[in-house]
Amino acid sequence: MSIRDIIEGKKEWRSHVARVKALPKDYQIVYKEIQKYYFKVGPVELTEGTDLLSGIIDLFEEGAASGKGVLEVTGSDVAAFCDDLIKDSETYADIYQRSADEEVNKAMKKVMNKTEKHR
Repeated sequence: MSIRDIIEGKKEWRSHVARVKALPKDYQIVYKEIQKYYFKVGPVELTEGTDLLSGIIDLFEEGAASGKGVLEVTGSDVAAFCDDLIKDSETYADIYQRSADEEVNKAMKKVMNKTEKHR
């Protein structure tokens, strides 16, 4: 990653944060909780830019412009709203699960091979 990429990324993030701050307070609160949720759940695409979060801001800006409350946009179960948005996305949990499964399978094959050799 070049210095130019880093600078562009920071500019993009600052612009993103400015859009969040321009939202009504209830939208800002829910957005920040969504952001925390995603940083914990870890959809991989979050490390590839702000597209997912920017899409949520787009949705929130539309909802606010039409006079809707934030929970009219997301529904009362905000976590379910978040999960639905990333249901087809890979998460870090998916990667860790695959890794754990692969390690167990490797270890089991080793044990089985040793057991068969001693028969």
